[in-house]
Amino acid sequence: MKHPIKLIIAAAVAVSSLITVPAFAKETVKVGMSGNYVPFTFSEKDVLQGFEVDLWNEIALRADYDVKFVLSSFSGLFGMLEAGHIDTISNQITITPARLEQYAFTTPYVVDGVQIVTKKGREDINSVADLKGKKVAVNLGSNFEETLRALDPKQEIDIITYDTGFVQDVVIGRTDAFIMDRVGSAALIKKSGLPLKLAGQPFEKIENAMPFLNKPEQLAIRDKVNAALLSMKNDGTLAKISVKWLGSDVTQ
Repeated sequence: MKHPIKLIIAAAVAVSSLITVPAFAKETVKVGMSGNYVPFTFSEKDVLQGFEVDLWNEIALRADYDVKFVLSSFSGLFGMLEAGHIDTISNQITITPARLEQYAFTTPYVVDGVQIVTKKGREDINSVADLKGKKVAVNLGSNFEETLRALDPKQEIDIITYDTGFVQDVVIGRTDAFIMDRVGSAALIKKSGLPLKLAGQPFEKIENAMPFLNKPEQLAIRDKVNAALLSMKNDGTLAKISVKWLGSDVTQ
């Protein structure tokens, strides 16, 4: 007869061999974006891609995060951030004084300019002064809307806000121009082949970053994202992603 203690030990070893220790679960970071902003965040053949997507996939690797992309119309993204449905917004969010009072931003990762875009063949619009009396499209809730309204205190510009479709309305002549960032506008024109052009030079410098709520757990994520962005800038990865999607390095 075998010793009972040996039987107990053998049984314990057998049971322990069947137990698997779960792997450490990565922290999930929910990143909001519009999904319709070429070349930063857009879907092609049902695949979400673009500058912001590549950027966050790299951040997730370096910060050991599991990134989840959450799509919404641009006008709804800040509401989702406030409600805690997402951790941040990665959609070329421009730093403004008003936003700085409310949110904790990462270091800027794109430097750009505010640009007027018109249909090809128009020669009457090349500056903000030329927009007086014109119908001008802007993305609802964007800094471009805020910038244009600040430059038009007498409300001489007919500013029309859109969630989507503003580009097509300029093409068909429903509106006279739209306002967007220069980098995104140039990439959009090149990719789409639409009869559009950059009208004049950018009229205001902008720096884009990611906003977080001013809460300890959110600030902790912001700080890890900043560390990842710095390492990406130092080893050239950030510049490579920029050149891939934008044709040049606009990250500094």
